[in-house]
Amino acid sequence: MRKMMQPSRFKKICVFCGSSQGKKTSYHDAAVDLAEELVSRNIDLVYGGGSLGLMGLISHAVHRGGRHVVGVVPRALMTTPEIIGETVGEVKVVEDMHQRKAEMASQSDAFIALPGGYGTLEELFQVITWAQLGIHHKPVGLLNIDGYYNSLLVFIDHAVEEGFISPSAHHIFVQAPSAQELMEKLEGYAPYYDKVASELNWADDAGDGFGISVSSYDTDQILQPWEKPLLSPVKEAPSMMDK
Repeated sequence: MRKMMQPSRFKKICVFCGSSQGKKTSYHDAAVDLAEELVSRNIDLVYGGGSLGLMGLISHAVHRGGRHVVGVVPRALMTTPEIIGETVGEVKVVEDMHQRKAEMASQSDAFIALPGGYGTLEELFQVITWAQLGIHHKPVGLLNIDGYYNSLLVFIDHAVEEGFISPSAHHIFVQAPSAQELMEKLEGYAPYYDKVASELNWADDAGDGFGISVSSYDTDQILQPWEKPLLSPVKEAPSMMDK
């Protein structure tokens, strides 16, 4: 059943999710429900490309609903359709996984994580860390279907209690058990600002802070002899042949 159109503050939302469907039909249903929420709010989808698993389900559902889909795919994966499948909509080819995340972030107004594995968690924590550093102030949401992320939420609470995550940073992201509830929370999201991070300047040529720029220098050329650290000689370990 098609949802009634609703106004939204977002034009594009990036969704992180698994390239498999998981063992529960509720994960499959959640991907479709989220797609319907995006379509009903006239929101386009940005994702990691391909047509497998939850990634394929949500991209095809959004595309069928008439919204634009942008799949960001590393060049190496373009030659391996058996790994990611075929991407619907627009395909943006990037050089590597690092550029993939930067491009997805730059393209989007908010982020949502559905159930997924290592890749989904890595992408989720990347945008959370970027928010903590003040690189972006975009909402981040966790779609906690059937308590899939309960253990992760307990771990984050523990990290706060142990002093590794500040209480204020605990609120960088929001979470909800359904797509509709999560979207409502994201629509009303107030950006997180860290007092120190807010003074940092991450702007690049694109103006969004997501560009990759690397500078290096040779410390042997820059440090004066008296400025170099004193290194203790390392005794060479005996080889297996000596034993």
